[in-house]
Amino acid sequence: MVNDFRDFDKNSSDDDSGSEISMDEFEQSEPDSGDDDDNLSDPSNHDLKKDEECDQNNSDDDDDDDGDEVVQAIKAEKNKVRDHPPPINCEDFIVDISFNPVKNLIALANIVGDVLLYEYSNEETKLVETFELHLKACRGVEFDDNGLTMYSTSKDKTIMATDVETGKLKKCYESAHDDPVYSMTCLGGEKIVTGDDGGTVKMWDMRKADPIFTIKIGEEHISDMITNDAQKYLVCAGGDGVLTSIDLKASKVYTTSEEYDSELTCMGLFRSDTKLVVGASTGKMYLYNWKEFGYHSDEFIGQKHAIQCMVPITQNIVVTSGEDGMLRAAHMFPQRQLGIVGQHRLPVECLDISHDGQYVASCSHDNDVKFWNISYFESIDSLIDVNHKQNKKQDLINNLPSSNVKNASDFFSGLV
Repeated sequence: MVNDFRDFDKNSSDDDSGSEISMDEFEQSEPDSGDDDDNLSDPSNHDLKKDEECDQNNSDDDDDDDGDEVVQAIKAEKNKVRDHPPPINCEDFIVDISFNPVKNLIALANIVGDVLLYEYSNEETKLVETFELHLKACRGVEFDDNGLTMYSTSKDKTIMATDVETGKLKKCYESAHDDPVYSMTCLGGEKIVTGDDGGTVKMWDMRKADPIFTIKIGEEHISDMITNDAQKYLVCAGGDGVLTSIDLKASKVYTTSEEYDSELTCMGLFRSDTKLVVGASTGKMYLYNWKEFGYHSDEFIGQKHAIQCMVPITQNIVVTSGEDGMLRAAHMFPQRQLGIVGQHRLPVECLDISHDGQYVASCSHDNDVKFWNISYFESIDSLIDVNHKQNKKQDLINNLPSSNVKNASDFFSGLV
């Protein structure tokens, strides 16, 4: 079962920010990561012994490793200093995060209805503004294309547009949906799309008082929505396991997929927006050709834990995370696991990538936001050989340089 923020705000209480997952259960399945993101793995005597055994068992493969350019690139990056902003520790549960598209700013939406705006650099993360916007949990926050307007949605059924520079409210839709708003995406200009807990999708123009259209596509929550640059089709992932696409020009449903046996939780676009990847609560990722949303063309069994969120890093590489707290990187074309990007002690709720592509930020049920330097992905992506066949035994020692996870076998402990 996916652990999402609905478990935390079901009573609309400011006190519902604690996790329902016990630490004992989590520690039985994952190694102790520590509180410092620069020391994610505790090098106890037992772990050191395991590392030595792993090195010994893989010594016969060293010659093969030397011939793999991807392995060489990862090893070279490990020797470089990885700079990234320090983590942000919050008092309340963080539901969503969003990087500003033009400035070094990140917005954090929390369970008490506030949006915290932080300025970040390698040296510090500094709170610059607190927007007290909603009466209940703020479930989504996004910036427009120029980073001047911030949109937020909430369990209180409202949608707000706030001026980032002045902090003044530009637009407010009260009772925008009959059910609490669950997800939101920006279409550019002053248009956004929102989806609610009851399976209804609405398109809004901030210059108008009423929605452009309202379409009921299911009975469960709309977990994620995505469109490409052409903005002809909007694809919606549902909690009922159905992928629905909407023709935005005609304002009607375009296609509806077959029902999957699990919740569809998140999506990402790849290969110049020609490929759609959809994550599921079973740990699978389904691949679709754009405009062919009826059934997937391929699937990738990534891990045994639920995937809650994903973010495309390059045209081929995706970073996913969710129930087990690990941020994992995978190359989708061809399919190959790359390693751990980062790690939280508790489940991860949301991922986003900075405007310059240098950092990925992640928020977890620990009420923290961490930054991971992923600029090395561009060089690794270009070295992937389409004819390369993955050898998991070799890849055991190739955790990514942002992770600082010393016991490389921890990565594969969560895979199917």
